[in-house]
Amino acid sequence: MFVDQVKIYVKGGDGGNGAVSFRREKYVPLGGPAGGDGGRGGDVIFVVDEGLRTLVDFRYQKHFKAPRGEHGRNKSQHGAGSEDMFVRVPPGTTVIDDDTKEVIADLVEHGQQAVIAKGGRGGRGNTRFANASNPAPHISENGEPGQERYIMMELKLIADVGLVGYPSVGKSTLLSSVTAAKPKIAEYHFTTLTPNLGVVEVGENSFVMADLPGLIEGAHEGVGLGHQFLRHVERTRLIVHVIDMAGVDGRDPFEDYLQINRELVLYNLKLEDRPQVVVANKMDVPEAQENLARFKEKVPGVAVYEISAATRQGVQELMYAIGDLLATIPDKPAVEEVAEVEERVVFKAEKEPDPFEITRDNEVFVVSGDKIEKLVRMTNLNSYDAAQRFAKIMRSMGVDEALRKHGARDGDTVRIGKLEFDFVE
Repeated sequence: MFVDQVKIYVKGGDGGNGAVSFRREKYVPLGGPAGGDGGRGGDVIFVVDEGLRTLVDFRYQKHFKAPRGEHGRNKSQHGAGSEDMFVRVPPGTTVIDDDTKEVIADLVEHGQQAVIAKGGRGGRGNTRFANASNPAPHISENGEPGQERYIMMELKLIADVGLVGYPSVGKSTLLSSVTAAKPKIAEYHFTTLTPNLGVVEVGENSFVMADLPGLIEGAHEGVGLGHQFLRHVERTRLIVHVIDMAGVDGRDPFEDYLQINRELVLYNLKLEDRPQVVVANKMDVPEAQENLARFKEKVPGVAVYEISAATRQGVQELMYAIGDLLATIPDKPAVEEVAEVEERVVFKAEKEPDPFEITRDNEVFVVSGDKIEKLVRMTNLNSYDAAQRFAKIMRSMGVDEALRKHGARDGDTVRIGKLEFDFVE
């Protein structure tokens, strides 16, 4: 089964919790705090495996969660960090954040790695909070939650040559005549439902050729079957445009040529600059010569290779020409640009450059922001000392002041993440 697009959930491992402990050893009357830090959570890392050719495995396993770090222990022993989770993906996999639609990684080379979801750091034990004013703190941190996100994975096959054209122009026949691939060939449209790959041997050289499902007008907008596989054209170094020069289905070869090129450009403007070879197929049919003469008059500057995929007439010469042209094209697949995410600041406190946002949910004041929500998750609110520290940090960030400006009064409910508490002026 060929699968080239899936949606999955990934989550980095949570950090281990810090420990609250004290030394109680004989002959050590003032032992002090001895709680260790928690271990780091594992990352979810995608690694390219050239032995894979499809995303079918991700149809059956859609959740990937790295292990969490160990909790801190007494005697100042830190918890062990967990191992990273490595997920094998085929070359040509593009990873996109499903919420922001931004490209996280574009993986094209064997062994290439990318961190898709980072693990959380371990929480600090009470040893870290000891100071001159509080030499025996009962404060520790929970582990930082691992990054979690839904992602879209799109596979763009990495092939040297991509065959494009209308349905039933002979692309599959051409592929089967020059490679060991056995695509389905029949006398009806949309016989090819998925891309087919084959290796072409040209003398001492070789290249990979991909036969893509036929395109029709409106393919860039989702019409027909070929629109699902237009993404694979982006990776090819050379486009081979196959045209039914005999006009067997009553279509005009010149109009077919213009329409397919229009669909490619509308899908991705960069494809306009991609090298292209025009192939006139079915030249064994009597009407093909007249159509070819008219075609050359309308596109005088375009070189046209005349072949018959069914009889293999001119096919060998075409393969040598493609091999010579590929030698002049850099052997490097096109790669998506990974966007840098800029943090959107809705409200910035005057005292500290820590952005947060305050909204209303009926009578509840909702404070949201990456740092303040992370602080809530990492604070052990069952500890009085930790709760006091949390309140102090909120004041230093300007949250109290901002709530007053938004109309919060004594006794109003405030929500930060999953925590709800009463506001005290």
